[in-house]
Amino acid sequence: MSKKTLCIIIVSLNPGDKLETTLKSIFAQRFEDYTVIVKDGGSGDGSIERLKDGGMLEGRDNVHIVVSGDKGIYDGMNQAVEEMKKFTDAGYCIFMNCGDVFHDDEVLLKMEGFLKDHEEPHIIYGDQYNPAQGSVISSAPEINDFALFRNVPCHQVCFYDVRLFENRAYDTSYRVRADYEHFLYAVYKMQAKTVHVPVVICDYEGGGFSETAQNRKISAEEHRKITDIYMPKQAAGYRAVMLLTLAPLRTKMAESPVFSKTYNTVKSFLYRKKGNKQ
Repeated sequence: MSKKTLCIIIVSLNPGDKLETTLKSIFAQRFEDYTVIVKDGGSGDGSIERLKDGGMLEGRDNVHIVVSGDKGIYDGMNQAVEEMKKFTDAGYCIFMNCGDVFHDDEVLLKMEGFLKDHEEPHIIYGDQYNPAQGSVISSAPEINDFALFRNVPCHQVCFYDVRLFENRAYDTSYRVRADYEHFLYAVYKMQAKTVHVPVVICDYEGGGFSETAQNRKISAEEHRKITDIYMPKQAAGYRAVMLLTLAPLRTKMAESPVFSKTYNTVKSFLYRKKGNKQ
């Protein structure tokens, strides 16, 4: 078992060239104190064979490929967490999807000073860049109850203290929102501290598993169920606030090719202004 600062977890299934794209982004980092776990669900597109035979992994003993069947993305992530415990005793982990890339070659170098041992577990999170919209999507500078209700930073910008996975990982009864549920579990049950850092972590490809029309409906249903569990007294009031503040309209603006850049620029300005006051 190797002692590393960070474990980078990638879950794949028939990713085509996207797995190599993500790995190239990792290998380009100027910070090398990491282990990579590639958990593949049994791809039949030749992507794993190309990776092993193409010389890309030559000399990289910090990359471990595990191929095993799973019951979906969250089960695959859970299996990857178990593999992480075998290969490394890293203090933090981050989950990336095939096709996601780090924003530049200094992301992990910028994060190094933040990924330190703490008495209590931490979630250190940054911002993301959406290439399709050409804009930075800023995360909330402070995670309070209302921020947790609205949404949480996507897992591609979150560095999780591995202790948050000691008791349990993702609840696979949630098909779309298991990562959201685990974030709330970490904060409310594990007393994790959340810290925002002003670093753009990744270029988020978008259009993934949770963004299909069918899964958006499931996502809304699971969001209601999860928030009723973790914040039963506040959830109904927060839903009313979201309706009154035109949250559905703001979501459409944030996702619109026409308005997204302006919307996210304004949001980032307001977040920075709020952050500077803290």
